[in-house]
Amino acid sequence: MAGLVGLVAGALWAILPAYVPNNAAVLAGGGTPIDGGRTWGDGRVLGDGKTWRGTAVGTAVGVALALGLNAVAGPVGAVAGVDLPAFPPPAALGLALGAMLGDIGASFLKRRSGRERGASFPGLDQLDFVVGALVLALVLAPAWTLVTFTPGRLAVVLVATPLLHLGTNVIAYLLGVKNEPW
Repeated sequence: MAGLVGLVAGALWAILPAYVPNNAAVLAGGGTPIDGGRTWGDGRVLGDGKTWRGTAVGTAVGVALALGLNAVAGPVGAVAGVDLPAFPPPAALGLALGAMLGDIGASFLKRRSGRERGASFPGLDQLDFVVGALVLALVLAPAWTLVTFTPGRLAVVLVATPLLHLGTNVIAYLLGVKNEPW
């Protein structure tokens, strides 16, 4: 049982800097849309929900969180009895910016499929930011990413993320922070 707890704790700790940026971007909200209002075909390239300010703030918050986690990884891991990874700066940037870019890429795909801002796109909505984070972390910090995201940790992330995503979005919807519960 301790092995399973360590696996789950290590996986969630390692992906945490990718979980936070999109939420921070929503709170920072507003500003100039990345697509500048441009259209492609019969709709916007990305939409008003993807802004330069949100992307910058989300990335900065994710990197800051990773650096803060570095400061407490040793003591928290010792108390919990688990090995928690530390984040080198390239990995922190890869996870945070990659999460934002994954979400931006998903927005592009949603617009191309005719979905409006906020419309549900099952699967893509729950994993876009994780895929973006892992890909950019792999590019910027390949050795760290391969050592940190073992097959077991990847499995935990891929199972836990949709569940956590749905749960937090329902809570945000009930609190009036989001317009839709997905």
